[in-house]
Amino acid sequence: MSDLVPYLLTPGPLTTSATVKQAMLRDWGSRDGRFIALNAAIRDRLVRLAGGSADSHVAVPVQGSGTFAVEAMIGTLVPRAGRLLVLVNGAYGTRMVRIAEVAGRSVTALETAEDLPVSPAALADALDADPAITHVAVVHCETTSGILNPIEAVAEIVRSRGRALLIDAMSAFGALPLDMAALGAVAVAASSNKCLEGVPGMGFVIARRDALEAAKGNAHSLSLDLHDQWRGFEANAQWRFTPPTHVVAAFAQALDEHEAEGGIEGRGARYRANAAILIDGMRALGFETLLPDHLQAPIIVTFRMPADPAFVFADFYDRLRERGFVIYPGKLTVADSFRIGCIGRLGAEEMTAAIAAIRSTLSEMDVATGAP
Repeated sequence: MSDLVPYLLTPGPLTTSATVKQAMLRDWGSRDGRFIALNAAIRDRLVRLAGGSADSHVAVPVQGSGTFAVEAMIGTLVPRAGRLLVLVNGAYGTRMVRIAEVAGRSVTALETAEDLPVSPAALADALDADPAITHVAVVHCETTSGILNPIEAVAEIVRSRGRALLIDAMSAFGALPLDMAALGAVAVAASSNKCLEGVPGMGFVIARRDALEAAKGNAHSLSLDLHDQWRGFEANAQWRFTPPTHVVAAFAQALDEHEAEGGIEGRGARYRANAAILIDGMRALGFETLLPDHLQAPIIVTFRMPADPAFVFADFYDRLRERGFVIYPGKLTVADSFRIGCIGRLGAEEMTAAIAAIRSTLSEMDVATGAP
C-alpha cells in the first residue's frame, strides 16, 4: 500500500486541516482552568449553532463516537415508562431502534425504503393510532444513502401532537440549517468529526434544559447519563470522567475555522459545490446516483455499481487508494452500491482531482463505463 496520506471521501472520520491537527500537539490537564474555559466556550458555541439559547438549552459533550451521543440521548431523555417511535430509512435509524431495545425502552420502527425520505403522513397516522408514544426519533441526513429527511415537516407533526422530538443530526450538523427552537426539538445529537471538521472521539447532545432537568434517574448507563454529565458541568464545569483532551482542543480550533468560513451557510456552500463537482463528474463517466437531485444532501453520494464485468469494487477501491483517495463501501439493502463523501477539508481542487483519479482507474481496469 502507498505511504501517501489520502484524502478521505467518507462521511467521517474525514480530512482535517493542518491547524486542527496541530491543535492536538499540546497536552492539557483535564482539571486545569484553561481547559475548563475551553470546554465552557465549546458548549456555548454548540448551543448557538443549534439555534438554542443559553436560558433554555444546554450542550452536553460525551466521550466516544457519535453513536455514544445518540445512545446517551435516547437512554436519558426517553423515560423508562416511555415509548419511542423511530423513523427508519437506513442503517442509522435501525441503530436507534437497537439502542432503545438494549436500553430496555419500548420502541417501534416506522420504516421507509432507503431511497425514499421518511413520511410525515405515515408519522401522523402512527402517532394518532398509538397515544402511548411519547418520543419520536429521526435522522436528519441518513448517510446510508445520503438522503435528506424532511425534518421541518416531521417536527411539525410531532409538535402538533404533543410528543417529544429527538434528532440524530450527526452528518448534517454544522453544514445544513437546523433551528432547535423553531423545530421545537427536545434534543439533537451530533459529533466532533463530521461537518464541523474536528477529529473523532467526542459526541455531544444539545438539549432543552427542562427536558434534562426532568430526566434524572432515567439513564440505563452511568457513563452515558446526560443528566448526570450535565449536573457535573453545572457544578464545577468539569467532565465527570477523563475527557478526550486533545480531541476537545482540536474541536475548539475546528469551531474557529467553521466560524471563519461563514458558519453553517459558508460550510454548506462549500459542500454543495463539492457535491456538484462529484455528481457531474461521475455522471459524465456513466455512473448513476441512487437518489434524484432533490433528495440528495451534499454530504455523501451513493452510486450504483457499474454493470461492466471488468469492474470489481475491491480492486477499484485499492487503486483509488493508491492514487490518494479513500471512498466508502455501500450500506444499502435496496441496491448494490458504493459511496463517496463531499465533506471534510476538501474543495473544488480536491474533488476535481478525485474525478480525474476515478477516470484513470476505470481506464486502468478496462472498464468502459460506470453505467449500472
